[in-house]
Amino acid sequence: MRIEKHIAALLYRYQCVTVTGFGAFLTDVRPAQLDGATNTFYPPKKVVSFNANVKNNDGLLANHIAVQEKISYSEAISKIQEAVAGWKQSLDNLDIVTLKNIGEFGLNAEGSMVFTPLNTTNYLKEAFGLSNFVSAEVKRELYKAEVEELEEKAPIIFTPERKRSYSYLKYAAIFVVAVGAGGTALVNYRNTQIKEQTLAVEKAVQQKVQQQIQQATFFIENPIPAVSLPLQAAVVNQPYHVIAGAFKSEANANKAVKQLQAKGFNAQRLSPNKFGLHPVTYGSYATYDEARISMKAIHKSEDAGAWLLVDQ
Repeated sequence: MRIEKHIAALLYRYQCVTVTGFGAFLTDVRPAQLDGATNTFYPPKKVVSFNANVKNNDGLLANHIAVQEKISYSEAISKIQEAVAGWKQSLDNLDIVTLKNIGEFGLNAEGSMVFTPLNTTNYLKEAFGLSNFVSAEVKRELYKAEVEELEEKAPIIFTPERKRSYSYLKYAAIFVVAVGAGGTALVNYRNTQIKEQTLAVEKAVQQKVQQQIQQATFFIENPIPAVSLPLQAAVVNQPYHVIAGAFKSEANANKAVKQLQAKGFNAQRLSPNKFGLHPVTYGSYATYDEARISMKAIHKSEDAGAWLLVDQ
Protein backbone atom coordinates (compact mmCIF):
# COMPACT_ATOMS: atom_id res chain seq x y z
CA MET A 1 0.00 0.00 0.00
CA ARG A 2 1.32 3.44 -0.95
CA ILE A 3 0.73 5.69 2.04
CA GLU A 4 1.66 8.93 0.23
CA LYS A 5 -1.91 9.32 -1.03
CA HIS A 6 -3.09 9.39 2.59
CA ILE A 7 -0.37 11.93 3.49
CA ALA A 8 -1.47 14.14 0.60
CA ALA A 9 -5.13 13.93 1.68
CA LEU A 10 -4.23 15.07 5.21
CA LEU A 11 -2.11 17.99 3.95
CA TYR A 12 -5.32 19.63 2.67
CA ARG A 13 -6.70 19.71 6.24
CA TYR A 14 -3.68 19.97 8.58
CA GLN A 15 -0.46 21.93 8.82
CA CYS A 16 1.57 19.00 10.15
CA VAL A 17 1.42 15.32 9.13
CA THR A 18 3.89 13.07 10.97
CA VAL A 19 5.17 9.77 9.55
CA THR A 20 6.31 7.70 12.53
CA GLY A 21 10.03 6.92 12.42
CA PHE A 22 10.66 9.07 9.34
CA GLY A 23 9.71 12.73 9.87
CA ALA A 24 6.95 15.31 9.56
CA PHE A 25 5.52 17.15 6.54
CA LEU A 26 4.78 20.80 7.37
CA THR A 27 2.74 23.34 5.41
CA ASP A 28 2.92 27.12 5.35
CA VAL A 29 0.30 29.38 3.75
CA ARG A 30 1.68 31.89 1.24
CA PRO A 31 -0.55 34.83 0.18
CA ALA A 32 -1.38 35.74 -3.41
CA GLN A 33 1.52 37.36 -5.26
CA LEU A 34 2.10 39.59 -8.30
CA ASP A 35 5.20 39.31 -10.47
CA GLY A 36 5.65 42.85 -11.76
CA ALA A 37 8.21 41.79 -14.37
CA THR A 38 5.77 39.45 -16.16
CA ASN A 39 2.43 40.95 -14.94
CA THR A 40 1.53 37.49 -13.62
CA PHE A 41 -0.83 36.98 -10.65
CA TYR A 42 -0.31 33.87 -8.48
CA PRO A 43 -3.08 32.61 -6.15
CA PRO A 44 -2.43 31.85 -2.46
CA LYS A 45 -1.09 28.37 -1.74
CA LYS A 46 0.23 25.95 0.86
CA VAL A 47 3.97 25.31 0.60
CA VAL A 48 5.14 21.87 1.83
CA SER A 49 8.39 21.38 3.79
CA PHE A 50 9.86 18.46 5.75
CA ASN A 51 11.39 18.09 9.22
CA ALA A 52 13.26 14.84 9.90
CA ASN A 53 13.50 15.58 13.64
CA VAL A 54 9.77 15.13 14.31
CA LYS A 55 9.21 11.35 14.31
CA ASN A 56 6.87 10.66 17.24
CA ASN A 57 3.55 9.04 16.40
CA ASP A 58 0.68 11.47 16.96
CA GLY A 59 -1.89 9.00 15.67
CA LEU A 60 -3.18 11.25 12.89
CA LEU A 61 -1.84 9.35 9.86
CA ALA A 62 -2.42 5.89 11.32
CA ASN A 63 -6.01 6.66 12.28
CA HIS A 64 -6.71 8.09 8.81
CA ILE A 65 -5.28 4.99 7.09
CA ALA A 66 -7.27 2.68 9.38
CA VAL A 67 -10.53 4.47 8.52
CA GLN A 68 -9.90 4.76 4.78
CA GLU A 69 -8.53 1.25 4.26
CA LYS A 70 -10.98 -0.34 6.76
CA ILE A 71 -8.23 -2.00 8.78
CA SER A 72 -7.30 -1.91 12.45
CA TYR A 73 -5.15 0.81 13.99
CA SER A 74 -2.29 -1.67 14.66
CA GLU A 75 -2.40 -2.82 11.04
CA ALA A 76 -2.19 0.78 9.91
CA ILE A 77 0.91 1.26 12.10
CA SER A 78 2.46 -1.81 10.45
CA LYS A 79 1.73 -0.42 6.97
CA ILE A 80 3.47 2.84 7.91
CA GLN A 81 6.50 0.98 9.26
CA GLU A 82 6.75 -1.10 6.08
CA ALA A 83 6.62 2.00 3.89
CA VAL A 84 9.26 3.80 5.99
CA ALA A 85 11.55 0.76 5.88
CA GLY A 86 11.28 0.71 2.08
CA TRP A 87 12.05 4.43 1.82
CA LYS A 88 15.11 4.11 4.06
CA GLN A 89 16.36 1.11 2.08
CA SER A 90 16.08 3.08 -1.18
CA LEU A 91 17.93 6.03 0.36
CA ASP A 92 20.70 3.72 1.61
CA ASN A 93 21.06 2.51 -1.99
CA LEU A 94 21.44 6.20 -3.02
CA ASP A 95 18.15 6.08 -4.90
CA ILE A 96 15.66 8.95 -5.13
CA VAL A 97 12.41 8.37 -3.22
CA THR A 98 9.49 10.10 -4.95
CA LEU A 99 6.18 10.63 -3.14
CA LYS A 100 3.51 11.49 -5.73
CA ASN A 101 2.23 15.11 -5.53
CA ILE A 102 4.39 15.73 -2.43
CA GLY A 103 8.14 15.72 -3.17
CA GLU A 104 11.38 13.82 -3.56
CA PHE A 105 13.95 12.59 -1.02
CA GLY A 106 17.65 11.97 -1.53
CA LEU A 107 20.95 12.03 0.34
CA ASN A 108 23.48 14.84 -0.02
CA ALA A 109 27.28 14.53 0.07
CA GLU A 110 27.24 14.49 3.88
CA GLY A 111 24.72 11.66 3.94
CA SER A 112 21.90 13.88 5.23
CA MET A 113 18.38 13.50 3.87
CA VAL A 114 17.27 16.31 1.55
CA PHE A 115 13.62 16.99 0.64
CA THR A 116 12.60 18.76 -2.58
CA PRO A 117 8.87 19.69 -2.80
CA LEU A 118 7.24 19.14 -6.18
CA ASN A 119 4.84 22.11 -5.87
CA THR A 120 2.52 20.53 -8.43
CA THR A 121 -0.44 20.49 -6.04
CA ASN A 122 -1.90 23.42 -4.10
CA TYR A 123 -3.05 22.02 -0.75
CA LEU A 124 -4.91 25.24 0.18
CA LYS A 125 -8.60 24.31 -0.11
CA GLU A 126 -9.71 27.94 -0.24
CA ALA A 127 -7.70 28.41 -3.47
CA PHE A 128 -9.29 25.46 -5.27
CA GLY A 129 -9.87 26.22 -8.94
CA LEU A 130 -7.59 29.26 -9.00
CA SER A 131 -4.65 29.36 -11.39
CA ASN A 132 -1.97 31.79 -12.53
CA PHE A 133 -3.02 34.45 -15.04
CA VAL A 134 -1.34 37.30 -16.87
CA SER A 135 -2.95 40.76 -17.01
CA ALA A 136 -2.00 43.07 -19.86
CA GLU A 137 -0.18 46.22 -18.74
CA VAL A 138 -2.20 49.45 -18.99
CA LYS A 139 -0.22 51.88 -21.16
CA ARG A 140 -2.24 55.09 -20.81
CA GLU A 141 0.78 57.26 -19.96
CA LEU A 142 2.75 55.81 -22.89
CA TYR A 143 -0.06 56.61 -25.36
CA LYS A 144 -0.38 60.13 -23.95
CA ALA A 145 3.33 60.74 -24.46
CA GLU A 146 3.10 59.53 -28.08
CA VAL A 147 0.18 61.88 -28.79
CA GLU A 148 2.05 64.85 -27.30
CA GLU A 149 5.09 64.01 -29.43
CA LEU A 150 2.95 63.90 -32.59
CA GLU A 151 1.39 67.26 -31.73
CA GLU A 152 4.83 68.80 -31.40
CA LYS A 153 5.86 67.46 -34.82
CA ALA A 154 2.71 68.75 -36.61
CA PRO A 155 2.49 72.56 -36.01
CA ILE A 156 -0.34 74.59 -37.60
CA ILE A 157 0.87 76.94 -40.37
CA PHE A 158 -1.14 80.09 -41.15
CA THR A 159 -0.94 81.58 -44.66
CA PRO A 160 -1.82 85.31 -44.73
CA GLU A 161 -4.05 86.55 -47.55
CA ARG A 162 -3.75 89.86 -49.46
CA LYS A 163 -5.75 92.63 -47.83
CA ARG A 164 -8.69 93.93 -49.91
CA SER A 165 -10.55 97.21 -49.40
CA TYR A 166 -13.97 96.30 -50.73
CA SER A 167 -16.62 97.80 -48.42
CA TYR A 168 -19.15 95.06 -48.90
CA LEU A 169 -16.74 92.57 -47.35
CA LYS A 170 -17.41 93.97 -43.88
CA TYR A 171 -20.91 92.47 -43.97
CA ALA A 172 -19.51 89.14 -45.08
CA ALA A 173 -16.97 89.40 -42.25
CA ILE A 174 -19.76 89.89 -39.73
CA PHE A 175 -21.51 86.80 -41.08
CA VAL A 176 -18.31 84.78 -41.02
CA VAL A 177 -17.61 85.83 -37.40
CA ALA A 178 -21.11 84.77 -36.36
CA VAL A 179 -20.79 81.43 -38.12
CA GLY A 180 -17.30 81.00 -36.72
CA ALA A 181 -18.50 81.68 -33.17
CA GLY A 182 -21.26 79.12 -33.58
CA GLY A 183 -18.81 76.62 -35.07
CA THR A 184 -16.36 77.19 -32.24
CA ALA A 185 -19.09 76.60 -29.67
CA LEU A 186 -20.05 73.38 -31.46
CA VAL A 187 -16.43 72.22 -31.57
CA ASN A 188 -15.94 72.99 -27.88
CA TYR A 189 -19.12 71.11 -27.02
CA ARG A 190 -18.00 68.13 -29.11
CA ASN A 191 -14.54 68.15 -27.51
CA THR A 192 -16.10 68.20 -24.06
CA GLN A 193 -18.21 65.16 -24.94
CA ILE A 194 -15.18 63.28 -26.27
CA LYS A 195 -13.20 64.09 -23.13
CA GLU A 196 -16.02 62.88 -20.86
CA GLN A 197 -16.40 59.65 -22.85
CA THR A 198 -12.63 59.06 -22.71
CA LEU A 199 -12.57 59.53 -18.93
CA ALA A 200 -15.52 57.14 -18.57
CA VAL A 201 -13.71 54.46 -20.61
CA GLU A 202 -10.51 54.89 -18.56
CA LYS A 203 -12.47 54.68 -15.32
CA ALA A 204 -14.20 51.48 -16.48
CA VAL A 205 -10.83 49.93 -17.39
CA GLN A 206 -9.39 50.84 -13.97
CA GLN A 207 -12.39 49.36 -12.18
CA LYS A 208 -12.10 46.12 -14.19
CA VAL A 209 -8.38 45.80 -13.38
CA GLN A 210 -9.00 46.50 -9.69
CA GLN A 211 -11.78 43.89 -9.65
CA GLN A 212 -9.47 41.27 -11.15
CA ILE A 213 -6.78 42.09 -8.58
CA GLN A 214 -9.28 41.82 -5.71
CA GLN A 215 -10.56 38.48 -7.01
CA ALA A 216 -7.02 37.10 -7.22
CA THR A 217 -5.83 38.36 -3.81
CA PHE A 218 -6.60 36.55 -0.58
CA PHE A 219 -5.82 37.25 3.06
CA ILE A 220 -5.98 34.13 5.18
CA GLU A 221 -7.20 35.20 8.61
CA ASN A 222 -8.13 31.80 10.01
CA PRO A 223 -6.41 28.91 8.18
CA ILE A 224 -6.91 25.24 8.98
CA PRO A 225 -5.06 24.40 12.24
CA ALA A 226 -1.91 22.27 12.14
CA VAL A 227 -3.11 19.36 14.29
CA SER A 228 -6.61 19.16 15.72
CA LEU A 229 -5.79 18.12 19.31
CA PRO A 230 -8.55 19.21 21.73
CA LEU A 231 -7.26 20.55 25.06
CA GLN A 232 -8.90 20.13 28.43
CA ALA A 233 -7.85 23.56 29.70
CA ALA A 234 -6.98 26.18 27.06
CA VAL A 235 -5.26 29.48 27.83
CA VAL A 236 -7.84 32.28 28.01
CA ASN A 237 -7.72 34.54 24.94
CA GLN A 238 -4.53 32.85 23.72
CA PRO A 239 -5.67 29.96 21.52
CA TYR A 240 -2.57 29.89 19.27
CA HIS A 241 0.41 27.89 20.63
CA VAL A 242 3.88 27.38 19.11
CA ILE A 243 4.67 23.78 20.12
CA ALA A 244 8.19 22.61 21.02
CA GLY A 245 7.17 18.97 21.54
CA ALA A 246 4.68 16.55 23.07
CA PHE A 247 5.89 14.20 25.82
CA LYS A 248 4.47 10.96 27.17
CA SER A 249 6.15 11.61 30.52
CA GLU A 250 4.89 14.54 32.58
CA ALA A 251 8.32 14.83 34.23
CA ASN A 252 10.02 15.16 30.86
CA ALA A 253 7.49 17.79 29.83
CA ASN A 254 8.17 19.82 33.00
CA LYS A 255 11.91 19.50 32.39
CA ALA A 256 11.49 20.81 28.83
CA VAL A 257 9.46 23.79 30.14
CA LYS A 258 12.24 24.75 32.56
CA GLN A 259 14.88 24.48 29.85
CA LEU A 260 12.89 26.74 27.48
CA GLN A 261 12.15 29.25 30.25
CA ALA A 262 15.87 29.38 31.00
CA LYS A 263 16.42 30.39 27.39
CA GLY A 264 13.97 33.27 27.77
CA PHE A 265 10.84 31.71 26.25
CA ASN A 266 7.42 32.09 27.88
CA ALA A 267 7.10 28.31 27.87
CA GLN A 268 4.34 26.31 29.57
CA ARG A 269 2.90 22.80 29.67
CA LEU A 270 -0.62 22.39 28.28
CA SER A 271 -3.17 19.87 29.46
CA PRO A 272 -2.71 16.30 28.14
CA ASN A 273 -4.41 15.57 24.82
CA LYS A 274 -6.57 12.55 24.02
CA PHE A 275 -3.45 10.49 23.28
CA GLY A 276 -2.04 11.12 26.77
CA LEU A 277 0.75 13.40 25.51
CA HIS A 278 1.76 16.61 27.32
CA PRO A 279 2.32 19.46 24.79
CA VAL A 280 5.04 21.98 25.70
CA THR A 281 4.92 25.45 24.13
CA TYR A 282 7.49 28.06 23.26
CA GLY A 283 4.71 30.58 23.84
CA SER A 284 0.98 31.23 23.43
CA TYR A 285 -0.62 34.08 21.46
CA ALA A 286 -3.94 35.82 21.02
CA THR A 287 -3.84 36.00 17.20
CA TYR A 288 -2.72 33.72 14.40
CA ASP A 289 -0.40 36.39 12.91
CA GLU A 290 1.51 36.78 16.20
CA ALA A 291 1.91 33.02 16.54
CA ARG A 292 3.01 32.60 12.95
CA ILE A 293 5.66 35.35 13.19
CA SER A 294 7.00 33.81 16.41
CA MET A 295 7.06 30.32 14.85
CA LYS A 296 9.08 31.54 11.85
CA ALA A 297 11.59 33.24 14.14
CA ILE A 298 11.95 30.02 16.17
CA HIS A 299 12.41 28.02 12.93
CA LYS A 300 15.42 30.21 12.07
CA SER A 301 17.04 30.58 15.49
CA GLU A 302 16.01 27.65 17.68
CA ASP A 303 14.05 24.71 16.25
CA ALA A 304 13.01 24.07 12.63
CA GLY A 305 10.52 21.48 13.90
CA ALA A 306 8.33 23.88 15.90
CA TRP A 307 4.69 23.76 14.79
CA LEU A 308 1.42 25.58 15.44
CA LEU A 309 -1.45 24.25 17.57
CA VAL A 310 -4.84 26.01 17.59
CA ASP A 311 -7.39 25.40 20.36
CA GLN A 312 -10.72 24.10 19.08
